[in-house]
Amino acid sequence: MDFAVWEPHYLEILASFGFSREEDERAAALLATLVGRDDLPALSRLVKGRDVVVCGNAPCLERELGRIPGGSVVFAADAAADVLFSHGIRPDAVFTDLDGATDLLIEMNRAGTIVVVHAHGDNIPLLQHWVKRLPGPVVATTQSTPLSHVHNFGGFSDGDRAVFAADALGAKTIMLIGFDLDDRNVDPVKRGKFMWAKKLLALIGHDR
Repeated sequence: MDFAVWEPHYLEILASFGFSREEDERAAALLATLVGRDDLPALSRLVKGRDVVVCGNAPCLERELGRIPGGSVVFAADAAADVLFSHGIRPDAVFTDLDGATDLLIEMNRAGTIVVVHAHGDNIPLLQHWVKRLPGPVVATTQSTPLSHVHNFGGFSDGDRAVFAADALGAKTIMLIGFDLDDRNVDPVKRGKFMWAKKLLALIGHDR
């Protein structure tokens, strides 16, 4: 999604949650210094013209794994990657703000999984801890103004950002599993993120 189209939604999100654009942009600038490469071309080649399955981390994910069609590109939202890996599936890309990161992320990245690291105002310590430890392909993202090698595909939370990236990079089809955006057994902030995920996904034709 072009940033000019995304920015009004981003400004609404900032107002809704009380987040700071200045802190988001400070985190993005830090991420730009931590990531010495831009593996977006690899991510683009992986996706363009392909069927993509985006896996959220809802409790329903495990029972939905059998729905993944053979030959599909598999995207994982943050800790969903560990669920996939424990079932013998190494995701092709993990979209993460690193709040669910474990050492398995490093193992998957070393084996070729592209880690799409997201910077926002609240995860600067996590960026400092994890990014330099990633030995494999990395793509950097922000929810604010993009930088030369820090991209903004649109989307807010890990799962919907993965869907937006697949859409922006030319996926043939996009299937969502492991998403339960109507779950009310979560805290108010998470409910707010689910509300925004539903609204944003609808913008690109993925009503949930």
